[in-house]
Amino acid sequence: MPKIVIMAYWKKYTHEERLNRVHLALEENVNFSKDISLGFPASKLDGKVFYDNAPFLKEAPTLQTFVANPNHIGCHTLGESESVFKGTQQLEREVLEALAIDVFKSKPNAFDGYISPGGTEANIQALWMYRNFFQQECNAKLNEIAIVASEDTHYSIPKGANLLQLDWLKIPVDFNSRQINKKTLQSIVAKAHVSGKKYFIVVSNMGTTMFGSVDNPNDYIAILNELKLSFKLHIDGAYGGFVYPFSNPDSQINFNNPNISSITIDAHKMLQAPYGTGIFICRKNLIGHVLTREAEYVEGLDVTLCGSRSGANAIAVWMILSTYGPHGWFEKVITLQGRTDFLCRELDKIEVNYFREPFMNSVTIHAEFITEEIANRFKLVPQSHLNDNKWYKIVVMNHVEPEHLITFITELKASVYA
Repeated sequence: MPKIVIMAYWKKYTHEERLNRVHLALEENVNFSKDISLGFPASKLDGKVFYDNAPFLKEAPTLQTFVANPNHIGCHTLGESESVFKGTQQLEREVLEALAIDVFKSKPNAFDGYISPGGTEANIQALWMYRNFFQQECNAKLNEIAIVASEDTHYSIPKGANLLQLDWLKIPVDFNSRQINKKTLQSIVAKAHVSGKKYFIVVSNMGTTMFGSVDNPNDYIAILNELKLSFKLHIDGAYGGFVYPFSNPDSQINFNNPNISSITIDAHKMLQAPYGTGIFICRKNLIGHVLTREAEYVEGLDVTLCGSRSGANAIAVWMILSTYGPHGWFEKVITLQGRTDFLCRELDKIEVNYFREPFMNSVTIHAEFITEEIANRFKLVPQSHLNDNKWYKIVVMNHVEPEHLITFITELKASVYA
């Protein structure tokens, strides 16, 4: 059972308080409907298409923000940003404080970050930042830098490797446990070092996309330290970031570990924020390695991959966090864990093989037990649409009711016994 933790930055607000906070934030921003603003290539959403005087908007602060259309370009934990959007930028900072400090145990003012357009960008932001770090601080050549991540890692990592022209050292995992093979990891990294790799960008998973499996970052740390190699460690918690720290009271996958330098979280998965809403958080004095000095017209310059981004997505995350509060979120996670436990118990009764990380809310079933009819009926996701598929996954999200699981088990049982 998760422990109740007192949090200093993550606050719960009433509906009226949330309305007032967003209203005041928008008042601090430029108002394209009323203010003279000649220099910005931006505006509120087109009033001919998006009716901005609809009565319901008065009670819908997130939609108000979408209509107002603030641009949150830049990184608002660094200092100066575009001052015409300072009101809603402050709410983005509050989101980052709640997550970085209360959830992932950073010290105050010891982190940077931003609300990105998704976890894929946030992961690539980390790869880009570390590549530049090694190049700028260690005079590393491109062919001396490699990415280390498991075969279950999200496809954003090979995508980033391709974009940044870096080699990806793909570490095998055990078929059943989905844990990395430490001997193979050591062998692959040592061989890469002999062939000229000197600097390593490590990506450790907190909830893989297909399995919900969680890597132990200390496995990577121990081997790279044993080989006396330079590395930076990124946690991809895009899926697990809003589950694992709450369901596992003893989680050490946070900034208390001095070797962890950055974390990705997705708000458009468990948090149910609009697509695409990712979150990138890193330790201080790292994000400046991707500063785009040519962005001279941007107040505070820019250190993000995307550049312009919607402030409304940041407000959506702020609204969700401030609606639930930390204890409300704990309750939600506990509820989903209970439903996942129920599913696993029922699968055990009919002797269906599956993988489940104990602190996550996903169950991945051996494909041999799933007929095409059941897969289609319940919209299960295969591990592969292209090759010989070996797994189907179920993600127990908020919309997955106990009745849905009971119906699934009933039909699966009939299929297995048939």
